Amino acid sequence: AGSFQDASVIQCAYNLNFPLHAVPASSAQCPAWSAFSVSSPAVVLETVKQAKDRAEAVVVRLYEAHGSTVVAWLQTSLPVKEAMLCDLLERPVARGCLPLEQRGVRLSFTPFRVISLLLVLRR
Repeated sequence: AGSFQDASVIQCAYNLNFPLHAVPASSAQCPAWSAFSVSSPAVVLETVKQAKDRAEAVVVRLYEAHGSTVVAWLQTSLPVKEAMLCDLLERPVARGCLPLEQRGVRLSFTPFRVISLLLVLRR
């Protein structure tokens, strides 16, 4: 019932096409941990990968999936020292440096926009 956004169609499709695989581990209790979180259900974190030419960086790609204009916060537990917008070839764009704030990195999306970020990590 309702719209595809209300029915969580995108999340269900990801769950179907990329199911979670459980891996047996020791019985030791480990605290819950997440490398990334996004504040808006309209924004999908699609890719996290090692940067092609920078060993100290990762590339994160996100897109707006609901056809809306939205501001989202990307939070990470990784030790990021610099965040910058980059193109699909992982080249930083002019004036693409983003401030690292307490809530994470602030991203502004227009309908169906793809954003690629280069996150440079502290060693």
